[in-house]
Amino acid sequence: MGAVQRYPTEPLKCWQKAKELRLKYYRDYAEAHNRGALRYIGGAWNFDPVPKGLSGEVYSLTGEPYGASCAYNTEFSKRALEKAHAYGFAKDMCAYFRNYVGSVLLDEYVFGGPMPKPDFIWQSHICCTHSKWYENVSELEGGIPMYSVDIGAGASPPFSELPAHRIEYVAGQLLDGIEWLQKVTGKTFDDQKFLQATKYYMKSMYKWAKVCELNQAIPAPLGEKEMFSLYVLGTLERASKETSNFYDELYEEVKDRVKRGIVAIPNEQIRLMTDSQPPWPFLDMWRHFEKEYNAVSIGSLYTFSLEGGWEVREGRLLPKEPIDPGTTRESACRALVEYELYKPIYQSFYHADFKSQLMVMIAQQWKVDGVILHLNLGCEGSSTGVLENRLALQKAGYPVLMVEGSMADEAQIDRASTFRKIQLFMEQFSDKIKLVKAT
Repeated sequence: MGAVQRYPTEPLKCWQKAKELRLKYYRDYAEAHNRGALRYIGGAWNFDPVPKGLSGEVYSLTGEPYGASCAYNTEFSKRALEKAHAYGFAKDMCAYFRNYVGSVLLDEYVFGGPMPKPDFIWQSHICCTHSKWYENVSELEGGIPMYSVDIGAGASPPFSELPAHRIEYVAGQLLDGIEWLQKVTGKTFDDQKFLQATKYYMKSMYKWAKVCELNQAIPAPLGEKEMFSLYVLGTLERASKETSNFYDELYEEVKDRVKRGIVAIPNEQIRLMTDSQPPWPFLDMWRHFEKEYNAVSIGSLYTFSLEGGWEVREGRLLPKEPIDPGTTRESACRALVEYELYKPIYQSFYHADFKSQLMVMIAQQWKVDGVILHLNLGCEGSSTGVLENRLALQKAGYPVLMVEGSMADEAQIDRASTFRKIQLFMEQFSDKIKLVKAT
């Protein structure tokens, strides 16, 4: 006898639009030169409103999402990783980088055709890999002009005030970068285009946070596996009108799902959360939790705040309202930096205690029963302090499952061992996993 559906489910109406926007992004980048447009590369955390101020069309390729797309295509990823290793890049380096640089060395675009060559590199530097990633790509591609913004401005938000000198430090680099962009591209800079892009940027981040906030509902309207495909648009170009409008639409749809009682899985019994990048070649792990244990992952600090705007008020994690960018490029740069530096996920790069506090906060607000921590061999940054996070979560009363793997290297993922660990972990919830049998 099978389980009776307790709660109604239905596909997201905007799901197809999300797929179309993602594919259009990668196609636009590949075809940019055919239409006389510029193209640039950089990380998913680059300040993308700035290049959007250039005259004419400008299209980007953000490295981490591209590396994840390579990882999902396991046949392509295997060849790219082997090529990167044969060239001399160590296997303990960022797995996204190794997929990306392997793609460059192969001269193959994972979406078809040769790897499109950018006109310039616009990057921001957070972890030790970010700028060095694109220095290597610049050299391999024959010396592409590169500008990198240092964001290592120290840990302040979300637990204390953001000092003005830290905003000025990063904003000053953006203003210098505007001059650099005009010089290397030969294009003029339109302050009004930049101001509008800055507004889209902050609104996209705010609305994604509002979507994640709705997942506090019990049962949850979204599962994290679906959220991975939705947050990614913010990693591509959150400063675009299309992305901003999509998150408006997504928020209204998820809000309606909560109102009507439409949920992610029909028999939610257990609520889980994760902590960092998922093993992209192993996303069926989330389906395994749902189908075998009626367990839904409501998200994570990573999924919520990689591209979401948040702040902490009175001990709660809350969506952060966009900041008025003013009317000048100087005021827009300051507002852009201030909003960006409030992202809670930056805290995990400074001290394990900051990340632990945020994870306990999420566990409490989203009412989770247990936590899955990814010992991610593919990202030293997101794995920093994971064992300390485990202790803090256990002290707060949450069972923790440790899963070792990689976000973008299938060879470092042991599926059989992981499924066995899941089985043992879920046994402690046996009193809650009660399938309603059909009569």
